[in-house]
Amino acid sequence: MGEPVIESMADVRSHLADVIDRARRDGTPTIITRRGRREAVVIDIAEYQRLKDVAERAEAEWLNRLADEAEAGRLDGSVSLEEMAGVLREHHAGWR
Repeated sequence: MGEPVIESMADVRSHLADVIDRARRDGTPTIITRRGRREAVVIDIAEYQRLKDVAERAEAEWLNRLADEAEAGRLDGSVSLEEMAGVLREHHAGWR
């Protein structure tokens, strides 16, 4: 993956096809800003899928580790569905 290009929303609007081609052909992501704040990124679909797969594998490994620890008795007490949902929400919030 190449170094990202940072462009404003207005600039990207004027040449979106070029931005997509650059991502696909060169693997160069484009970070899109709006009012000076980073809002989105355009990456190649294959890179998106790779990153999604990595995240899903990491999450599955984390959940398996939690289950193994609970099964081995290393976690005190039981956890309600609501508590587990909260843990998962916190975990996902850290990925953003």
